[in-house]
Amino acid sequence: MRLPKKERQRQLKLALQANPFLTDEEMARRHGVSVQTIRLDRMELGIPELRERIKDMAEGNFDRIRSLAPEEVIGEIVDLQLNQSGVSVLEIREEHVFSRNRIARGHHLFAQANSLAVAVIDADVVLTASAAIRFVRPVRLGEKCIAKARVVKSTPHRIQVDVETFVNEERVFQGVFDMYRAREEKGKK
Repeated sequence: MRLPKKERQRQLKLALQANPFLTDEEMARRHGVSVQTIRLDRMELGIPELRERIKDMAEGNFDRIRSLAPEEVIGEIVDLQLNQSGVSVLEIREEHVFSRNRIARGHHLFAQANSLAVAVIDADVVLTASAAIRFVRPVRLGEKCIAKARVVKSTPHRIQVDVETFVNEERVFQGVFDMYRAREEKGKK
């Protein structure tokens, strides 16, 4: 049974507040309506399309990153709580996959997770001391990887950052990053 328009729009708004990475296709399936109906609902509610939502969230986080330049981040950082947690999004495109099987090269998933682990730390210099990683399942062309980082342990010079990457709600990668941090001495650059 289809919901009335007002109720569907209310649920759409709540769902996108809870998970701004939902696609129009996912929302259409949830509500049993066409993708066009969801697009019209979004337009009426003033909610931008997915790419624009991600871009807006990413722009608000770049100025807080101390350890990386924006062009050094792999994926788009959409949430950043320095020394606590972060979230980044990477859509797997042609340049990320093997041509024969359309599966993402592992170094792209690692780079997304590693750059997020670096970005979440509030320090001038952050380096990866070691990483224990595990690829859970292959990621394919067109899939959207959402990496979630969480600071687990912290000492003056070492921080452990755990990162899990998901496609939809299925974990595809996990890593434990032992990060070294140093503060630049005043007057030196």
